Amino acid sequence: MEAFEQMAAMGHEQVVFVNNPEVGLKAIIGIHDTTLGPSLGGCRLYPYGSENEALRDVLRLSRGMTYKASIAGLDLGGGKAVIIGDPGIKSEGLFRAFGRAVESLGGRYITAEDMNTNVDDMNHIARETRWVTGKGQASGGSGDPSPVTAWGVYHGIRATLEVVFGSPDLAGKKVAIQGCGHVGYYLAGYLAESGAKLYYTDINAGKLDRCVQDFGGEVVDGEAYFGLDVDVLAPCAIGGIVNEHTIPQIKAPIIAGGANNILNEEKADGEALLARGITYAPDYVINAGGLINVYSELKKWPREKAMDDAAGIFNTVKDIINRAKSEGSTTIEAANALAERRLDQVAGIQRLHLPR
Repeated sequence: MEAFEQMAAMGHEQVVFVNNPEVGLKAIIGIHDTTLGPSLGGCRLYPYGSENEALRDVLRLSRGMTYKASIAGLDLGGGKAVIIGDPGIKSEGLFRAFGRAVESLGGRYITAEDMNTNVDDMNHIARETRWVTGKGQASGGSGDPSPVTAWGVYHGIRATLEVVFGSPDLAGKKVAIQGCGHVGYYLAGYLAESGAKLYYTDINAGKLDRCVQDFGGEVVDGEAYFGLDVDVLAPCAIGGIVNEHTIPQIKAPIIAGGANNILNEEKADGEALLARGITYAPDYVINAGGLINVYSELKKWPREKAMDDAAGIFNTVKDIINRAKSEGSTTIEAANALAERRLDQVAGIQRLHLPR
């Protein structure tokens, strides 16, 4: 499928390709929908196998941000950026050049941290544009949003447990975390404090060692992850890992994690999970804490408010799962319908023209 066909199929407003060979910058910025406000979404640095793979990722991620902001009740649209490159090779020039590309969009896209980018990278971007969040506190930002993201995921897991088992209590529950980076690490801390028994898998041995040392738990081989006899699978790394190949292996009754686009094919994989009686907490609902945090930064609200708002993900996840059960639909269908309802309502007010 060609680029314009993909954009039309997913409802995107704009896709920007950025090229600056002098600093090694090859980036794609996806702006999905700005009905609710300026598009906001993180900048991901990843060694994509092809440009088509990068385009598919940014389109799916930016669409997810639109739905995430809508569900969370935020006045933001959906956007995302990907930089094609080696996460081990970063430079000031790379991120400052990306910042200039963001600045050229005049506020239609606001960037933030994502996979393989951090506070220092956002500080470089901020030297070229004001349209960036997740900066260090010394630069007027709120710092790393991962603790807030993980806090929302933690409460989303509790909500899913309540629906499936009748109680949100995590004591003695077995949770397997895939991906022990920022979000996975903080999630492990919250879960361990609540008495959960933890299992970890990650391609980075250092991150695994850190989680085991700080929170206890066991390391499992990546190939065995999906077949683990646990209560919850919590994917917190790359997307697309729940698919036609992995679903038949899954024994856990719950999938609830911090990764984006956990389902490789939203409709088919959602239906396959439903058929097997596996409850899926939609990713863009459960991991909205990071977006809530950067929105709080934009509004200059304290971190405590962001944490309180992220805890409200408990009720949202519980409501969506119960809606899906009563309607006989997948949880992702129930979440999409809720998000689209708000988008339609807000789009309706634009029929009244206001002079600028």
